Amino acid sequence: MACSQLAHQLLSPSVKVRGIIGSHHYPGGFFSYSGAPEEACKAAKELLEVMGLGGKVPVHQGAKERIGEDGAARPSDAARFIVQEAMREDVKTPLFIACGAGLTDLASAYLLEPAIGKRIRLIWIGGHEHEGIATPPPGGQRIEYNLGIDLRAGQIVFNQSDIPVWQVPRDAYRQALVSTAELEMRMNDGGKLAGFLNARLQELMTRAYRDTVETYVLGDSPLVLLTALQSPWEADPASSRYLKLPTPRINGDGRYDANPQGREMRVYTQIDSRLMFEDFYAKLALFSRQGGEGE
Repeated sequence: MACSQLAHQLLSPSVKVRGIIGSHHYPGGFFSYSGAPEEACKAAKELLEVMGLGGKVPVHQGAKERIGEDGAARPSDAARFIVQEAMREDVKTPLFIACGAGLTDLASAYLLEPAIGKRIRLIWIGGHEHEGIATPPPGGQRIEYNLGIDLRAGQIVFNQSDIPVWQVPRDAYRQALVSTAELEMRMNDGGKLAGFLNARLQELMTRAYRDTVETYVLGDSPLVLLTALQSPWEADPASSRYLKLPTPRINGDGRYDANPQGREMRVYTQIDSRLMFEDFYAKLALFSRQGGEGE
């Protein structure tokens, strides 16, 4: 349920969205939403129609299930799309893979064509806290939620591949906290698109909590912050903080094992929520004002 992040990305003129991947979730789904990739693709296409972009951005279906114990790729339209885009010879910049869920399709793409590793950059919302940097939340799941969608895929990306990783772990993505009052005030006058997104969020919060809540984590939104909202001079996500660490190995418990010789990765420790959410609300309002609403 990352419609708000996807809409924000599509509203950002500095990025070219080459395609959208609808990936699988946990077999039991997500708060009564189906965990099937077909449903994810359906939700993406519905959003595109609301934005007047129906048929203009390709939507690729991912694998139906996680990678098995044999570690073999799960070929899919999504995995083949990643390989095709990464191996293009007509561009010099790396392909950004903005991922807010499991890593099945990216891991499968790497297994199908390892040469993509040096041609892409993964920005991943997932993984638990790094020891000495942050502590888990009270009652936190043993294996972080997004990593748990496909632990084996996470191990392939971290342990086997040479893919550069910008990680937004649980302690950082939990900072993307908004209040329900803020959503009501800032989105209700933002036109058809804002109303659509707010209705989806309200429905999700009702399913998830079945009670009054005052905050919600829009934890996939840093994907926009770290791509579209980079500084124009000496381009980088300049207002968010990160550490450079050797990429650890992920063990069978979903924890990190030190790997001093691992390739360098970024671990984001602080995200600029002000820039991220003010830009989101402003783009929704501008989209409505400029007549960008779909029919």
